Amino acid sequence: MRRQFILAAVSLLALSIAAPALAQRAEPLSPGANVRGEIAEGDATAEGYRYDDYLIRARGGQRLEAVMRSADFDAYLEVYRQGETEPLASDDDGLGEGTDSRLRFTAARGGTYVLRARPLSGIDGGAYTLDLSQRPPAGRAPRPTAIRIGQSIEGALTARDPETEGGQAYDAYGFRARAGERFVIDLVSEAFDPVVRVGRMEAGAFEELAMNDDTLETGLNSRLLFTAGTAGDYIIRATPLSAGSEGPYTVTLERGPELAAAQAITLGEPVNGALSEDDGKGTAGSTADIYRFEGQEGQRIRIDMSSDEFDTYVELFDAGHVSLAEDDDGGPEGTNSRLTFTLPRTGAYFIEARAFTESTGAYSLSVSEVEPEKAPEVLPFGSTIQGEISEADPTDVDDRGFDAFSFEGVAGQRVQAIMRSGDFDTYLQIGRAGAEFTPLASDDDGLGEGTDSRLSYTLPEDGAYVLRASPLGSGGEGLYALELIDRGPQPQPGSVLVGATARGILTEADATAENNSFYDAYRVTLKEDEKLLITMVSNEVDSFLTVGRVGADDAFEILGSDDDSLSDTHAKLEWTAPADGVYEIRAGSFQQGQTGAYALNVEKQP
Repeated sequence: MRRQFILAAVSLLALSIAAPALAQRAEPLSPGANVRGEIAEGDATAEGYRYDDYLIRARGGQRLEAVMRSADFDAYLEVYRQGETEPLASDDDGLGEGTDSRLRFTAARGGTYVLRARPLSGIDGGAYTLDLSQRPPAGRAPRPTAIRIGQSIEGALTARDPETEGGQAYDAYGFRARAGERFVIDLVSEAFDPVVRVGRMEAGAFEELAMNDDTLETGLNSRLLFTAGTAGDYIIRATPLSAGSEGPYTVTLERGPELAAAQAITLGEPVNGALSEDDGKGTAGSTADIYRFEGQEGQRIRIDMSSDEFDTYVELFDAGHVSLAEDDDGGPEGTNSRLTFTLPRTGAYFIEARAFTESTGAYSLSVSEVEPEKAPEVLPFGSTIQGEISEADPTDVDDRGFDAFSFEGVAGQRVQAIMRSGDFDTYLQIGRAGAEFTPLASDDDGLGEGTDSRLSYTLPEDGAYVLRASPLGSGGEGLYALELIDRGPQPQPGSVLVGATARGILTEADATAENNSFYDAYRVTLKEDEKLLITMVSNEVDSFLTVGRVGADDAFEILGSDDDSLSDTHAKLEWTAPADGVYEIRAGSFQQGQTGAYALNVEKQP
């Protein structure tokens, strides 16, 4: 990686690192900076491409624009939030001048972001330029323009338009609807990839109810078939797929086709059906068969759809045809569907049975009542219980039987659950208490002793949590033992002197990183531009080094990291302090569950 900074403006930003660990030092990038760089041998690689990373710390709501040009390769830009592996936004050819990129994004909240400059694909590279600038504030949300059924309106997205939370400019159009009324909304543009969205304003905020990007019939243009759940005012938003895209478009509102007639289906009685080209359309406009059944509040039902001729898809709606849940491949195997859901009220419900893509053929559909989730059993810290997974237990969306346990915790508290079984491969999940369980963390074989689990997790906030104990696969049954341990708050970091070697041992009592690996933390006071060589050597763990600092919100900002630069399991990090201050060096393991002795050396570089 070779980079030359041509202009550095007064920095509004500070530094950090992308979610993936870097094999090289990332450079700071401030608004007004112009960079000449090169993608070349020796750069970091990920998923078959080389890349350079630039580090940005932005204020909440700050609007930024990055432009990358290259005559040697097809430029591609991505932006990440610190600690996340999925990009918040990306751009390929947004500059509109061939294969150069222009990525516009708005920081949803203050913090560290990483701009990744790379070719679209492949390890070939070459020279490039990269500019970062700050964009002016977005325009205020306008009063929606009225649109009538049968009307087409020509508009244009510009940099002066208001923006969504994702940074896409939008125009708004309003219409009134009766409950159950159906509409077709088309958004067509040759200037950008359009996305049409429909929603309602709730407490001054736009609540999205449906959206469409592309269809087989319209290509990159958008067509949305929408059914109004209740009578009232609705909003259409005309947006681009990528932040920063602009240009003219046409939006059209038409009356939608009537829903296909619903057939009755009885719980516990499977039906055999077939999708054909003569079938009616479902809520989203796809060929579908629709089934109706009566349900009771709190009733837990499971919908199974299978076919040997196409990839099945099921969706559940309430009496107002508002979508409640959907599933593609949740069945026990292959491309069959399974949806488990607790009904929110007594009344009529509708099932749409369709293909994942427009396909036809025979299928089987059933709706059955399943064991409701029983209230989780309270599990005290420090206790070990004996349990059993059996056919009588409730099952999750992956058809695994499970037992649920509840406990109370506080923000920053470290908890550890250990599950052992000689009858099946164990699996642990932790989530917040609530009507529908959503896992926050999980573990399969973390104990490192075969198929037993050890889940370590730092609680993000005060409140009640649920621990689920289950087999890894569906059908697993048998006895197990479960232990819940309170490991207290994260240990406070120690100190290390530049030029000194610290010898330590990683243990289960140490602090845990986001991936549940253990680490020891050391603080060091540095001057701006002071250069360090940090090494970590261990014959017992795969060494992993991280350097960063703790912000005002107590969040740790990663400024550099390394895994195997010294050797296969030893880490080496060459790093320069961006400003005067106290920094934290974390000596940890690359994999969770590893413990053992290490030596940490911190030296000053000339």
